[in-house]
Amino acid sequence: MSVIEQWVEVHRLAVAGREAVIARDLGRRLSRVLLPRSRFSDVADIARSTLTLGPDASAFYHLGWAESSTGHPRAALISYERALLLYQEAGARADEAATLNNIGHVHDNLGDRQRAVEYFRRALPLSRQAGDLVGESAALNNLGRVHDSVGDRRQALAYYERALTLCREMGQRTGEAVALSNIGHVHDNLGERQPALDHFLQALPIFRDIGDRVGEAVTFSNLGRVYHTLGESQRAMEYFMHALRILQEAGHRANEAVTLSNIGSVLHSWGDRQAALACYRQALSIQRDVGDRAAEAVTRFNIASIHRAAGNLDEAIAELEHVVELDRQVNHPDLESDTAVLEQVRRERDTGR
Repeated sequence: MSVIEQWVEVHRLAVAGREAVIARDLGRRLSRVLLPRSRFSDVADIARSTLTLGPDASAFYHLGWAESSTGHPRAALISYERALLLYQEAGARADEAATLNNIGHVHDNLGDRQRAVEYFRRALPLSRQAGDLVGESAALNNLGRVHDSVGDRRQALAYYERALTLCREMGQRTGEAVALSNIGHVHDNLGERQPALDHFLQALPIFRDIGDRVGEAVTFSNLGRVYHTLGESQRAMEYFMHALRILQEAGHRANEAVTLSNIGSVLHSWGDRQAALACYRQALSIQRDVGDRAAEAVTRFNIASIHRAAGNLDEAIAELEHVVELDRQVNHPDLESDTAVLEQVRRERDTGR
């Protein structure tokens, strides 16, 4: 029996014996070990078991993390808010900041950028006041992500570079890998493929070393996207399939959907429209379940492209109307260009008749 298995058994016995102090301490320790290994369902089970003994900030926090990672954002917000109240009552400022960061992250995934920024900005000074450099770097990474998502790439890079410097100074490898991956993502969005590859390839071995399987999978997916853009579609597909296997094993649904959409793009480029549509529809189903409106807009745009190429203009228009509405909801930087595409397809349909 491994050490973790021993801890799990002791935790079970502590819960059964109503030994709240022991159960909470072990639950906290186990969650901190299991979350970086993407064992989200195990963490959720441990947290829920701990909470049978009464409210506990750490158990609510870790339950929220597991729920968010497995595609249950609304439940995650409830758990995080409960954790936040308890941390505030206890005066645990670093933990309060970490919870604010995670609440902001959920709102960002739901497409509510403004609300996400509000939480990240509340978290940043709290982390600084508490001397929590890990929390500070997390807030910087999160602020960078929001700026990247609305097209403010240079400001995003500034936040990410500050986060990277902090993480390297304190030897915080998880934050370093996240910052490197985020910087690579910005360079990719700017069309700077080689810097993007350089940063992703720096992040990949760190994610592997620390056992962060989701981070590793997302990096594989990012590499695949760059190689697909560079015309190396077979290599891209290999990266995407590797990422998909890991994400499905980990139960990380939001990133699973992104990867399915990426696979659909490769299949579309190969001319296999039906297989591409099947992947897009799988992705769309997950994105709607988890409330990822920004990603849903991208997938619907891809579906519309297939319908348009096949001459099914009514179907294409229906999808593009969804895209434009989703763009409006999340303040997406592609709103203007997507609206222009919608109007163009409408003209194509009208002139064709």
